[in-house]
Amino acid sequence: MGWSPDVPYNDLPPLPPVDVDLEPKAVLKETIEARAALATLAQAGQLLPNPNVLIHAVPLLEAQASSEIENIVTTADELFKHAEFGGGDHAAKEALRYRSALFAGVAAIRDRPLTGEAAGRICTELQGRVMDVRSTPGTRIANPTTGEVVYAPPEGADVIRQKLAAWERFVHADDDLDPLVRMAVAHYQFEAIHPFHDGNGRTGRVINILMLIESGVLHDPILYLSRAIIARKSDYYRLLRAVTAEGAWVEWILYMLDVVRESAVSTTKKIGAIRACQDDIGERARAATNGGRDARFLDVLFEQPYCRIATVVERCEVSRQTASSWLHALVRAGLLSEARVGRETLFVNSEFFEVLVRSE
Repeated sequence: MGWSPDVPYNDLPPLPPVDVDLEPKAVLKETIEARAALATLAQAGQLLPNPNVLIHAVPLLEAQASSEIENIVTTADELFKHAEFGGGDHAAKEALRYRSALFAGVAAIRDRPLTGEAAGRICTELQGRVMDVRSTPGTRIANPTTGEVVYAPPEGADVIRQKLAAWERFVHADDDLDPLVRMAVAHYQFEAIHPFHDGNGRTGRVINILMLIESGVLHDPILYLSRAIIARKSDYYRLLRAVTAEGAWVEWILYMLDVVRESAVSTTKKIGAIRACQDDIGERARAATNGGRDARFLDVLFEQPYCRIATVVERCEVSRQTASSWLHALVRAGLLSEARVGRETLFVNSEFFEVLVRSE
């Protein structure tokens, strides 16, 4: 039976697609360029004095952007503030759960392979409630402007579990398909299965990063993919649907490879800007306070742009009086500013924050 947008796609074919060359010359060329950009990113990350800068900051920016794709809009300022302090509005909490899900997923695949069951745990973490595969019929995906139904995913819990099991076998297939191509193809299939009532898009984007880490292409979750997808969001959805309607696999794969390449280049530039900011502020901090010569203190200032006195006390193993003295010295020197959140005082590294949120 052929595909129809308003009929549940229980005939969604398993991977790999039949009689489709997933790696024609154009794809191989783009794969080489994306791999080169990722290698440059890895080298740049190793040059940072403290790689935790990327491991903390990039996933938070990714969380904001991935949530924005689903129209969950919060600001980077809110996210960094509440990542340090807790709380926040609904959108901030949703985005922070994305980061938690990403970190939990990374920890999980260090010990065992990525599975359909793991996807359910990621979605559960994202949604803040237990998420199982869809069991009730009627899920339809519609054009947000016109209301026209554009896709009906497979229905029936058993059908969905079978398709997730087939997806999992493809993810771990023992063949010579490039990991970047495999990630692109698997991402389409996961979104087409649409296994959960909610959170599928963000779960799929977490899985993208996990697949690249599991394959050894990345070591840590430092690739900021969702910003590039936002910039071409209409293409993202158009090309996903073109695979379903027309079998346009090559166009979709090229799009995802370009997203990876562009994201790696952008993140590499951001690393350069972070290093310059660290060097500049480090020099000025050393002139302003004895704390500026403490490498652990400088690490705290750059792992995220907000910190508390208690964080400095814990990380630097100093008294509260010393931590307060160091931070207030940097405020007087114009390197930090103070922000009140409830009863707490947060110290804001505004120059670093501007580097993080600036488009590179």
